[in-house]
Amino acid sequence: MMGSSSEHLSVNMTAALGDLANTTNGGTSMSINRLFPALLECFGIIMCGYIAGRANVITATQAKGLGNYVSRFALPALLFKNMVVLDFTDVNWSFLYSILIAKASVFFVVCVLTLLVASPQSRLSKAGLFPIFATQSNDFALGYPIVDALYGSTYPKYLQYIYLVAPVSLMMLNPLGFVFCEIQKWRENPNSSQGKMKILGLALLRVFQNPIVFMVFIGIAFNFALGQKIPVYLENFLDGLASSFSGAALFYLGLTMVGQTSKMKKSSFVALLLLITAKLLVLPLICREMVELLDQSNSAVNHTSLSNYAFLYGVFPVAPGVAIFANQFNMEVEIVTSGMVISTFVSAPIMYVSAWLLTIPSMDPKPLVSALQNVSFDISIVSLVSLIWSLGVLVLSKKYKRLPHMLTANLFLAQLIACIGMILWNFIIKERNNVGQILVFVILYSALYSTYLWTGLLSLCLFLLTKREVRNMPTVIIALAGWGIPVLIVCVLVSVGERDADSIDSAFFYGKAQIVSTAVVLCFTIMLSGVFLMCMSRSGEDGNYQVLNQSSQSGSSRTGDGTIEPKPESPIRTSTPSNSRTEICACGQENGDVCPPVECPSMLNINEAPCIEDVIITCKRIHMRAKLA
Repeated sequence: MMGSSSEHLSVNMTAALGDLANTTNGGTSMSINRLFPALLECFGIIMCGYIAGRANVITATQAKGLGNYVSRFALPALLFKNMVVLDFTDVNWSFLYSILIAKASVFFVVCVLTLLVASPQSRLSKAGLFPIFATQSNDFALGYPIVDALYGSTYPKYLQYIYLVAPVSLMMLNPLGFVFCEIQKWRENPNSSQGKMKILGLALLRVFQNPIVFMVFIGIAFNFALGQKIPVYLENFLDGLASSFSGAALFYLGLTMVGQTSKMKKSSFVALLLLITAKLLVLPLICREMVELLDQSNSAVNHTSLSNYAFLYGVFPVAPGVAIFANQFNMEVEIVTSGMVISTFVSAPIMYVSAWLLTIPSMDPKPLVSALQNVSFDISIVSLVSLIWSLGVLVLSKKYKRLPHMLTANLFLAQLIACIGMILWNFIIKERNNVGQILVFVILYSALYSTYLWTGLLSLCLFLLTKREVRNMPTVIIALAGWGIPVLIVCVLVSVGERDADSIDSAFFYGKAQIVSTAVVLCFTIMLSGVFLMCMSRSGEDGNYQVLNQSSQSGSSRTGDGTIEPKPESPIRTSTPSNSRTEICACGQENGDVCPPVECPSMLNINEAPCIEDVIITCKRIHMRAKLA
């Protein structure tokens, strides 16, 4: 059944895309059929660079030389050429400051949240680099070919916006991040004589050292001096350098990705996930809404195309320059470099799907809705089989009785019910049975809202587990909330909302009221998950510092003659009678056996202060032994 379902799924998805392509009218602003070849070209070159670096065909020294050529010759020539011929009278300035406001909003939100959540020891460095990560896009190497493929034949002037947006954001936003990093650098080395003016000067110097910034200024100056026309003897030279930028930059991007994900630590995963979400999901939405709000275009077609272009511009992945900044400051290198790699590859499917979705308003809705309904039915069948397998593994292993697997089992069960509801909806919607449609809708959306809510509750459970609050875990209340609140919301929606009898799409069966309720549940779940995951990450970092303080305090409790003051109770048993029951001590030996002093680094010596690593390992083993008992 799995094979036939997958085959049927691919057929329906192909048919859906075919309907989209066939129903797109001639007035659309994007050449959507050229997007996939452009993505294949860009990411194919990136993969070639990655393979060359992984196979050591190109060494690190050679890769550095290629990077110097791209940043010091090819990119400046490309910028200079395009800035000289740029016609400023044809620029939509409202689009530019809409993008700038959107980037500034994301920058300050990320900066403030980082200052509130991050640990004090690295707060300023993260507040400086994370906002730059969330706002600086790979405009030239990856963005330019995508924009050229989509808008080169319909709106070629959109290409020039890239040359204007990139330097403006670099000059106005990046200096703030550099100031935070310089302050962090000064706090780590307070002996260095760095005043406020010197910190500000260093931050501005890093900005003007960027070729994107100073070549834009030089290009604008020559734009007015040469009358927007490059001399013939200089044009061919610039064309030769500029034309080599795209392929060399993408190849170098692949080289820089080699070995970067291995630097990522488990403790950085939550921060990395939130940063990628801010860059690839939040920023595009805010860019689109700012253009919708502030654009003053007279034509509705131009207004819509600009807002769609703003969304796609926001999806461009993180620029490699952010990793260079992290290496220069030697701060948050593992998060930034790993995030650059992950965001680059994640952006490809997001751009492809987003480009198709943005063409929906110009399409015939009937074949589109029918195709989406078929695809949803096929995906539900495949997901149903996978969920049955996953639940079977949890039940047979009896892990569902323990936390947090108990909540995971509820999440899988809610998804299973949602898949069954989607399959039933595909049959019941074809009949004019109002009672049956309402009943299936209640089952489908109660389970769907429950999947959203169980995700947030699972984050809450993980946070409480890190705080050792297992005994105080309100499992009954959590279960009632996970299943009861969604059912209550759907019942209120069915009672109050107005049903659209002509709609076959379950997402719009109750119109605006259903859209509002879905948005509220999703926003609440995202906030709940984000807050508790960030708190869990921060509590993990603070826990290490607390253990360090405890060990230093135990080391400072020595008396003047070198002995240690006795403690009323000790969490570690230093000796155990041989006739006591068999237990496992800190070094892994059974009680009653002699622990070799050299081969047992985890054992704590009462005559010296314990090492931080030994304390952490010992505490983890005691906690595991308590859980098993």
